Amino acid sequence: MKLPDFEAWAVFAKVAETGSFGQAARDLGVAPGTVSKAVGRLEARIGARLFHRTSRKLALTESGLAARDGAARLLAEGEAAEAQARDGAAAPRGRVRLATPMSFGVMHVAPLLPDFLAAHPGLTIDLHLGDALVDLVGGGFDLALRIAALPDSSLRARRLCTVHRSLVAAPAYLAAQGRPEHPRDLARHACLGYAYLPSPDRWRFLAPDGTEAVVIPGGPLRANNADALAPALRAGLGLAVQPDFMLWDDLAAGRLERVLPGWSAPPIALHLMTPPGDPRPARVTALADYLARTLSAAPWARGTDVTQPHRAGETPRSPGVPG
Repeated sequence: MKLPDFEAWAVFAKVAETGSFGQAARDLGVAPGTVSKAVGRLEARIGARLFHRTSRKLALTESGLAARDGAARLLAEGEAAEAQARDGAAAPRGRVRLATPMSFGVMHVAPLLPDFLAAHPGLTIDLHLGDALVDLVGGGFDLALRIAALPDSSLRARRLCTVHRSLVAAPAYLAAQGRPEHPRDLARHACLGYAYLPSPDRWRFLAPDGTEAVVIPGGPLRANNADALAPALRAGLGLAVQPDFMLWDDLAAGRLERVLPGWSAPPIALHLMTPPGDPRPARVTALADYLARTLSAAPWARGTDVTQPHRAGETPRSPGVPG
């Protein structure tokens, strides 16, 4: 089925409104010849003349009179739709579907959302929390935060910051079991594992000189959520490799201590992911820019040392940085 010539009907409506090809061209911002050709296309399509033309007068024919009101409505609705789209771009409206890792989303994303929603009353957020990798396109997500070394992908990725990971344990565990001096010492220690690591059965550590050590961890607990390891860590049941954004409060309060400070797990990064394609809706851009600005400024994102514990939901300040 061939679509109606909407542009030509809109041009016809403007000519009928103004009573002049020239005035219609000026109102539409096009050349007079464009107006004449559009009306000519319509007349050829419907097989009837729409205007009586003389050198002094332009008048609607019976066919023109019959089509005038419908064409006028078509033009008005098109102008209204365009205006609404422009307004939506200027003041973001609608729903944004955001996927984040579970622990990171609860600790660091959810506390940011009240201020954002207060500043954008026309927006709603559908927050999906989970450590399993989600399919942005198949799942209908607008944005995702991913903490990983990313493989090649058709998705668009915006790197926000490095995520450092540390080996930690409770003071009670270290007092009872001793403090490892080298990664190979972990073979005789209880290690608490996170199942969604790229290689959960291998822990890699790097020394400042580039030396690498690989450890096969073994211990009483492995979980697919980093928060689930925290009680066992605090209770002194073992050691674990955890990202710094998980450790802030426990390190500041002395519930956990860094172990093997001369070694580090290979750094990963926090990325903001969006599906391929342009343009990105204003509602998605607004949330993406806000998350990028706030998350990349967090002390754990800048590698700031832990100094003071902070209240739940509050991003701690780094020394000398105004809040």
